[in-house]
Amino acid sequence: MYNRILEGELLRLKSLFKVVTITGPRQSGKTTLCRMAFPDYHYVNLEDEAVINELNIDRRSFIERHCEGLIIDEVQRMPDILSTVQVVVDSHADANIVLTGSNNLQLSNKVTQSLAGRTAMLTLLPFAAAELSDNDQALSDFEIMYRGFYPAVWANGVHATDVYRQYFNTYLQRDILQVMNVRHLNEFRKFLIISASRVGCEFNASSISNELGMSLPTIAEWMNILEATYVAFRLQPFYRNIGKRLVKTPKVYFYDVGLVCYLLGIKDAHQIETHPLRGQIFENMVVTEFLKNRFNHGLDNNLYFYRDRSGNEVDVVLDEGLQSLQAFEIKLSATLHPSFYKNLKHFKGLFNDEICRTQVVNTSAEDNDAPFTGHLNYRHIETLLKGD
Repeated sequence: MYNRILEGELLRLKSLFKVVTITGPRQSGKTTLCRMAFPDYHYVNLEDEAVINELNIDRRSFIERHCEGLIIDEVQRMPDILSTVQVVVDSHADANIVLTGSNNLQLSNKVTQSLAGRTAMLTLLPFAAAELSDNDQALSDFEIMYRGFYPAVWANGVHATDVYRQYFNTYLQRDILQVMNVRHLNEFRKFLIISASRVGCEFNASSISNELGMSLPTIAEWMNILEATYVAFRLQPFYRNIGKRLVKTPKVYFYDVGLVCYLLGIKDAHQIETHPLRGQIFENMVVTEFLKNRFNHGLDNNLYFYRDRSGNEVDVVLDEGLQSLQAFEIKLSATLHPSFYKNLKHFKGLFNDEICRTQVVNTSAEDNDAPFTGHLNYRHIETLLKGD
């Protein structure tokens, strides 16, 4: 059994709001989390045609019958139901409803329109490293990178390549072809592979446009789709009034490193050890660990990267406000070298009064918990940044 860190925040918010909405990628564990947290709630899945038919007859009566404990799964399949949920929760003091969905764009827009002020919003990504079992933790870093963090790989014991092949094909056919109505499916497939080969790099839409022979607006639209469907995201650059010397183009990362490995054609963990992109794959994994830590505690994304035109770069900057900047350099290495700290010291020199931590995140078995010039194992990010 895998316990999810987000459950604590889900239970806390459910005591404050009549409705809690959980978004996240397909198969990230939203249904399992909800049914474990609320075992007595009535559960319906809007991918079940029989359920949809029943709701189409009289959805208000259905929701009212179960509104004191109801989970509605994949709610983006029937977005109009949110208006009915609004009417029911406004008229029932004891309403307790949990909604889940895997299309952030469609769901967020509808929630904003119908349930503003009535629902708390949470995001569940695939497992964090801290959620893996002790036996899982005994695996090598390369094995963890290859497997990625989707629950089916760990909880169900399915081979990683099989999981991501089915996920990829289902994603293309159900989300991209049907929901998003994307034409040029073959080119979109190539776009995904190209994006995977550029994790940790600046998102150069013009270069991808030339490579695929697709227009710039199409590439921009496709990147928006990857973000809306929780496949990839853009990490924004950090800057504060230090002129035009900074790079201001976002970098691209995937929400799960196992999918990256699949798209790159990696067949097992040993192939990562010598793969030319192994450092970028590790960086992608660590960046998403920071992001999971934020989301698992109900916090907003406050991650950035820093790069100037002189080549000084910091992989992750956490911006908590004045005098609360934290900067991290990511290195696929169990040993440390003084050069690893060069960019962190440069960054600290620029924002000295605002910095509260600079560390290298690597694969070292033991942490050096010093806030400055220390180092941290990527598996311990949850321990360091509890978000409280």
